[in-house]
This record gives sequence, structure tokens and C-alpha cells, in this order.
Amino acid sequence: MTRPGRPTPATSFAGAVDLSALKERAARRSAPQASNPAAAPPGADSSASTASGVPVIVDVTEATFEAEVVERSNQVLVVVDLWAPWAEPCKQLSPVLEKLAREGRGSWILAKIDVEENPRIAQVFGVESIPTVVAIANGQPVHAFAGAQSEDQIRNWLAELQKAVGDRLPGLSAEGEAEPAQPPTDPRFEAAEEALNEGDFDKAEAEYQRILGEEPRNAEAKSGLNHARFLARVRSIDPEAPRKAEADPTDIEAQLAAADLEIISQQPGKAFQRLIEVVRATSGEDRAAARERLLSLLEMFDPADPTVLAARRDLAAALF
Repeated sequence: MTRPGRPTPATSFAGAVDLSALKERAARRSAPQASNPAAAPPGADSSASTASGVPVIVDVTEATFEAEVVERSNQVLVVVDLWAPWAEPCKQLSPVLEKLAREGRGSWILAKIDVEENPRIAQVFGVESIPTVVAIANGQPVHAFAGAQSEDQIRNWLAELQKAVGDRLPGLSAEGEAEPAQPPTDPRFEAAEEALNEGDFDKAEAEYQRILGEEPRNAEAKSGLNHARFLARVRSIDPEAPRKAEADPTDIEAQLAAADLEIISQQPGKAFQRLIEVVRATSGEDRAAARERLLSLLEMFDPADPTVLAARRDLAAALF
């Protein structure tokens, strides 16, 4: 899981965790709730809400996941607290999150999910330890951490999150409804993102390549291109790659695939370090392959993220 206190970058998990199956199942089971996502759902903490009555803390199940997490995240940041009643760290973390949600007064929403009662949601997020906290914006995971954190760490994490995604979310009006969002300004990116959403990664790659042909230094297009290539790779990835990589450190293909799986599992720091170790231990074509793969993964992330900066420093040290 992500190193405590250092959330993963905002562009890192867009599309990597597929929420579509859970959304479809939830939609069939919860159409009445989904029709009015601004209304207070069953399980909401009525004492913690905005002036318009929108709850800032809500208990979520598979049946309400679409309305209370996916749909709501198109308006404001949703922080998902994946907890279990038997986990002691949850008893430390959850009250802190609830306190900060109340203080936030609707600038973000806390969605609490008992993984014992909703194991499918935990499976979708690839939860490996409890508690796990995942931030959702525009229907996709953007940051995550695992384990108990101090109040100051969480405050800083939330501040970074809201700074990163705040301008991409319309927020809530006084009536608790979404404010009108600004229309997209670049149809080229719309075409590429539509192809990504449809799973046509070859078309998405071509669209991003077209943008880069016109603007070779466009960082957003570079990130999108690497993301499309990443998703195309993981579609047919070998799930045994981590075991093979552990058994044979010289199996470069297994190391590369294991790093991709660590990205999917929301462990970018671990993936970066894996590839840096391959760079240190190899030469020639193997070293070049590991270096190129690492650089392509790094370009999917916010270049200012501390994890990315540390990986670039470690790569430079490994090379020179």
C-alpha cells in the first residue's frame, strides 16, 4: 500500500481500478437512491451535513455505492474509508476522518464501507490491509493510503488532494446540487479519453500520438499515451508475474509485469523501486528495458509528487 502520509498522484489510478461492474450491479439494485444523489441516504450521519442537508458522512453498501461514491464524486471529492469492526487501527483512524469531514462542511464527503459486509467493494479496490482509505474524484480513484495516520498527516493529505482535484470538480450549490461545470476546451483530448473509457487502447494511443505530433512537449498527452499503453499491457498480464519475479530476479519480463501489477494494486513506490533495482543489477538491453518502463510509469503521475521525485533521484543514482 501507499506509504503513510504520501498520497499517490492524482492521475495515477484513472482507469486502473475498474468500477464499472460494481456500478452496474449497484445501479440495478439502487435505482431509487441513484435518482437523487443529493438527498440524505439511509445510514447518513444527520448531525454532520451541509447547510443544504447534504450529508458529509455516510455509510455505504454495494447497493448505494454508485449514488454515494461514484455519482457524488462528480461533484465533490469522496474519501472512502474501508474499515472492519475487528481492526484496531480503524478505531483510531475512523474518528479522525469523521471529525475532519464535519469540519470540512461539505468540501469533501466521507464514505464509510464495512468490508466485512461488503467484500466485493474491497475486492474491486484491491484492498490488502485494513484500514485502507481511497480518494475518488470524477468516478475514479486518485489517491490512497493504508494504516492509521495522525490527524496532521490526514489534514495535509486532504489539503493536497483538494488542491490537486478541486478545479476539476464543480462542487455543491446552496441547494446541494452540482454547480454547472465548465465545458471541455480541447476536443482532441475528449476523443482520446472517450477511446480510453471504451477500452479501445489502440485508438487512444493513436489520438495521443496525434496530439504529440502537433505538440511534442505536451505533458498531458505524454501521460495519456503512457496510460493507454499501460492499460493495453495489463489487459493480458500474467497474474503469476510477482511469484515468477520473486523466484527468478533475472527474469526481466516477470519484473516488468510485476511492476505493472503493483501499479494496479496502488503500490507505485514499490513498483518504482522494483524497476530501479533491475536497473542497478543489469546492463545492456535489460537495463534499457527496465529504464524505459520506469520512465513510462513515472510520466503517468504528477511530476511534483514526492514519490515520483524520489524515484527519479534513485534512478539517476542507479544509472550514474
